[in-house]
Amino acid sequence: MTVTDFMRRHYRHFNAATLVDAADAYAEHVEGGGRMMVTLAGAMSTAELGRSLAEMIRRDRIHAISCTAANLEEDLFNLVAHDRYVRIPRWRELTPADEKKLEGQGLNRVTDTCIPEEEAFRRIEGPIVKRWRDAERDGRPRFPHEFCYDLVRDGSLEDEYRIPPDDSWLVAAAEADLPLFVPGWEDSTLGNVFVASVLAGKLDGYSAVRRGVEYMHDLADWYLVTTTGEGVPGLTAGSGRRPSGAPAPVGFFQIGGGIAGDFPICVVPMIRQDLGRECPCWSYFCQISDSTTSYGSYSGAVPSEKISWGKLDVDTPSYVIESDATIVAPLMFGRVLGW
Repeated sequence: MTVTDFMRRHYRHFNAATLVDAADAYAEHVEGGGRMMVTLAGAMSTAELGRSLAEMIRRDRIHAISCTAANLEEDLFNLVAHDRYVRIPRWRELTPADEKKLEGQGLNRVTDTCIPEEEAFRRIEGPIVKRWRDAERDGRPRFPHEFCYDLVRDGSLEDEYRIPPDDSWLVAAAEADLPLFVPGWEDSTLGNVFVASVLAGKLDGYSAVRRGVEYMHDLADWYLVTTTGEGVPGLTAGSGRRPSGAPAPVGFFQIGGGIAGDFPICVVPMIRQDLGRECPCWSYFCQISDSTTSYGSYSGAVPSEKISWGKLDVDTPSYVIESDATIVAPLMFGRVLGW
């Protein structure tokens, strides 16, 4: 029985039925020529979502990604240090003293998984600081993800890989030159390393790395080129390859909440209301979330609320799957890939 057959046999009601409906609509959207933006919040990279996400990129089922800086760097950490990660099955029973012991061992816990500081963070720190210095020296500021793409493309880390590169979504994205948007990059380990490097005098200032508002500029260009064929005039450097071919509708597949989703979905009302340009709304929307709708909650807001902001339209196919993304996302990707 295939993944798709299993889902059709057993996922008949409630969140399970919504999962099937949303996956079918995703497949219909991209198979009909539509593009898809995927957003990654939470700890999806440490959850090894790359095992399915990378194939989605390679099979042209994902056309852009917006992710937290943690997801960007943690896929890189997993790539070079996976065999040194420590899993703690009974993590709910840890005491504060147990947590302090983990700190002393250089193990940074993410739920049931500890990332080893020396093998992960410090292994990447030296090579990436060097690239920041080069960018500063050459007067060529770049986006955070472009430095990570370089680390993958130049082969300098290949001897350090601890998982098959086919299981890394960052490797797949770098090979495809996938448009990538990383809002709030300063909220990350490497963002902290960047600031510390300036404070320690390893860098002269903050000119090496381009900022979040520039990501929004490039996102607007990508969205306009994709949906209308005409981008932002005068743009000289993008965050990835510009889409080619005829204009196409763009869908929005959101894993979790937070800035990874809130940042990119706003590009449509920004273009229409603030820039004064015409463009279509997002043409598909699905969110996997366990956040409840409450007073002012963005992550828990139902899709219809986004209509009032000009992000979605009345007839946009919209789905919310209230479940665990580490379970749901691989199943949805399996259906879209025809597994």
